[in-house]
Amino acid sequence: MTSTQILITIACYFAVLVAISFIVGRKSDNATFFRGNRSSPWFIVAFGMIGASLSGVTFISVPGAVEEGAMNYFQVVLGYVVGYLVIGTVLLPLYYKMNLTSIYSYLNDRYGSAAQFTGSSFFILSRVVGASFRLYLVAGVLQEFVFESMGVEFWQTVTLTVILIWLYTFKSGIKTIVWTDTLQTLFMLIAVGVGIYYISDSLNLNGIGEITGFIADSDLSQIFFFDDWKSGQHFVKQFLSGAFIAIVMTGLDQDMMQKNLTCRSLKDAQKNMFWFTIVLTFVNLLFLGLGVLLTAFAKAELTGGYKDSLFACISVQSGMGIGIGLVFILGLVAAAYSSADSALTSLTTSFSVDILRLEKNYDKKKQSWMRKLVHVAFSILLILVIVSFEYIIKDASVITKLFVFAGYTYGPLLGLFGFGILTKLQVNHKLIPFIAIASPFIAYALSTAADYYFGFEFGFFILLLNGFITFLGLLIASAFSNQKVSIDVSPA
Repeated sequence: MTSTQILITIACYFAVLVAISFIVGRKSDNATFFRGNRSSPWFIVAFGMIGASLSGVTFISVPGAVEEGAMNYFQVVLGYVVGYLVIGTVLLPLYYKMNLTSIYSYLNDRYGSAAQFTGSSFFILSRVVGASFRLYLVAGVLQEFVFESMGVEFWQTVTLTVILIWLYTFKSGIKTIVWTDTLQTLFMLIAVGVGIYYISDSLNLNGIGEITGFIADSDLSQIFFFDDWKSGQHFVKQFLSGAFIAIVMTGLDQDMMQKNLTCRSLKDAQKNMFWFTIVLTFVNLLFLGLGVLLTAFAKAELTGGYKDSLFACISVQSGMGIGIGLVFILGLVAAAYSSADSALTSLTTSFSVDILRLEKNYDKKKQSWMRKLVHVAFSILLILVIVSFEYIIKDASVITKLFVFAGYTYGPLLGLFGFGILTKLQVNHKLIPFIAIASPFIAYALSTAADYYFGFEFGFFILLLNGFITFLGLLIASAFSNQKVSIDVSPA
């Protein structure tokens, strides 16, 4: 597949996205940008969230990680199911009852303004790095297979990537994203299906029975790991980590929850979460199965192109034809942008509502202007962070880096929300920033010591440790306050 063919494909794809944004974004305002006017059909939100949850990291790294860790990632996915159940039955009723635009407004009502600022700040840090990880991975693939041969620098590739996101999100934000994510999820799933078809055909596998049999017989098909409790791959660690990763990276994440809050009612949002969980579990299993097939093909036909480059190398350079290359590029771009566009919108929303407090501090005329300024500022920040990654990340599986980092940055959010919902104890909100900042450092010290002295790897489990430390810090701080607080979390 030539660079020209790839560029034409990407150009046509973005022309469609921009067209959708202008159709959806007529007569838009801040309420449209932040909440989508609470008019999104639940099934559209559910389907679009699949693409946003998977992202370009999953699209590339999950199949590539099979070579090293088999299908152990599915242990984490099974944990997701429990986490999504908590979101649907506990968090969504709370958010709809309080009629929130930013979910971190809950922290203000529960603790005070410093807690809202802290929660939003940790989200912004987490999402900037997370979205940058995802775009870095995809921009790197496009750079390697398209732009490098054309003499385009990496920073120029990144800048173009972010400008395209800004172009179709600046007008109506989350309302546009709900619909564009649907299209992007469709392309991603088509890419997985076509990839499985082409690779299976090359391996002389005919029909679903032979394909599933080949995967099941492979040494890489192992899902459950119970042998070494010290290992980061142990089932209990990964299952519990998956549950809490889902809670914090979806339920306590403004990016993911902002889509849910565009549904017409709590009941619609819960239906969205229920069906989203079922489909996402199945799709992750497909990605892992694809990883087994890709690895088998690579060992038989290629001399290189493993891990994060595996899917890309086979699709674009293996000589399997323009069909799989075209679909891969569409799927890759769709996976990246379905996550990154909503990240840019949610960052703009959280900073505007939680940090600047637009509705409180600005009149209506200035609110729109400030929101647009924040949107541009975060676009520039993403470009700078992604380009900096080029000099930091050169190897290893990106998905592992992403989740380990998330364990440190989302942990304090888990502790804050958990303490607020599970107890009625009050804490001086001015102490909360210090507790939240100290927790990741304490968690890192404990995990490093456990690995050094006992050979015990926390892995993704670091999220739970970090959240517990924050919870414990809040519990200790509450001893200095005799006040109690009660938040009604019954369904609206």
